[in-house]
Amino acid sequence: MHAYYADHFVLPLPEGHRFPMRKYSRLRDRLTQELPGVLMREAPAASDGELALVHTPTYIQGVATGTLEAALQREIGFPWSTAMAERARRSVGATVAAARDALAQGVAGNLAGGTHHAYADKGGGFCVFNDIAVTARLMQAEAWRHHRQQMKVAVIDLDVHQGNGTAHIFASDPSVFTLSLHGEKNFPFRKEPSDLDVGLPDGCTDEPYLEALYQALQTLQDRFDPQLVIYLAGADPHEGDRLGRLKLTADGMQARDRVVMDWAWQRRLPVVLCMGGGYGHDIETTVQVQMQTWDVALGYWQRWHNLGR
Repeated sequence: MHAYYADHFVLPLPEGHRFPMRKYSRLRDRLTQELPGVLMREAPAASDGELALVHTPTYIQGVATGTLEAALQREIGFPWSTAMAERARRSVGATVAAARDALAQGVAGNLAGGTHHAYADKGGGFCVFNDIAVTARLMQAEAWRHHRQQMKVAVIDLDVHQGNGTAHIFASDPSVFTLSLHGEKNFPFRKEPSDLDVGLPDGCTDEPYLEALYQALQTLQDRFDPQLVIYLAGADPHEGDRLGRLKLTADGMQARDRVVMDWAWQRRLPVVLCMGGGYGHDIETTVQVQMQTWDVALGYWQRWHNLGR
């Protein structure tokens, strides 16, 4: 199973910055050591043309040259640098490359990505470009070009924060279904309507979370017939997350991943995996939750592999 990384583009963040940049390289190290079935690939950079499927030319140029207005840069949450601009492109390129692999092999993923707070003309919440939206639009364009078929894409966003940017981008697009299961009182405080939003109370534990997920997937199934799933598997619903405010155990997080992957497998839907958020008090806790996600995904990739024999 292919996994795409861009962690060698390290942002020069100021001392004490709350974004856990080190989690990306740590996840890659552990996957290399412990899950040899996950094959590492360097992420390509998304082109201006690919980004322009979603983002405005002015915004793309502003990120590339560091000429965004100060207020827009603050909303992203990172200071501008050439590494920031390059990493943002590669975060999109990683999800795009993973989607092409998933369509051919069943499952593939991005060790980062899930930048769902980015809008067409601005970023936010540590998200520069929206890799989910660009990937959905590009896979649809390629499906039309090669097969003259409209591809329907389901975004299953299980980050603890609502996917406001993605929801806004696809608000009037019936070919993309956006599902967001998130903390109701958590960031962003002004939420955009997804096709299906499920807001959960602070302190939500495994059982009610999984019940809400089952119901959401049933609603998705009743209302939409996708050919591709983009799964944003945020680690931040975990009880050890300092920004999450939910109380899922490690077992609950693993069950969540199995529910999504099994739902997709039963319908033979390719899955693109993105990591989204994760802000554990201990960075190793976040990485361990993500390791579980990749372990589950690898098992389903093996099912696809055996199916083709």
